[in-house]
Amino acid sequence: MAVIRANGQTLRKLLVVAVAMFGFGYALVPFYQKICEVTGINNLQNADAVVNTQADLSRTVTLELDANTRNDLPWTFRPVVSSVRIHPGQLTQIVYEVHNNSDQFISGQAIPSYGPQLAGKYIRKLDCFCFAKQDFKPREIRKMPVTFVLQNELPTDIDTITLSYTFFRVEGPVKPAAAAVAREPKTAT
Repeated sequence: MAVIRANGQTLRKLLVVAVAMFGFGYALVPFYQKICEVTGINNLQNADAVVNTQADLSRTVTLELDANTRNDLPWTFRPVVSSVRIHPGQLTQIVYEVHNNSDQFISGQAIPSYGPQLAGKYIRKLDCFCFAKQDFKPREIRKMPVTFVLQNELPTDIDTITLSYTFFRVEGPVKPAAAAVAREPKTAT
């Protein structure tokens, strides 16, 4: 009988400890939020209210997109949308699509141009396919983004900008797989 009584006391003590642990864990959430609120660290209350204070919401600029290739480049190159309306200071991403229509590996490099030319000075590109040579496999289709910010200092009389890319063929070393095939000795039959 004493053993059963001792086991019952142990069980009650364990239940009290388990309930206390659950309550402590439950109380940590508001305690943590209060500490963050007081110290200003990781303010969870305003996490959804992040506002880009750099964007000039009073102005809107139309960005017209254009794409071209040189005659010797068998690619289809186009912007996914023909124009976007953006606010200066706003982080923007646009996408171009390229399709290598040939059965060969081809490399190309895109060169941007702007209209009016002065506008190029106010477009700050963070990521662009034009930064490097692009190598395409036969029949490959690829979507290529451009991420940029139109700077607030853009003159107010400019309300439309044309961003145009022209792809040029770039000659370079033969692809490793193609080079290996070219070096294999031909067997006589």
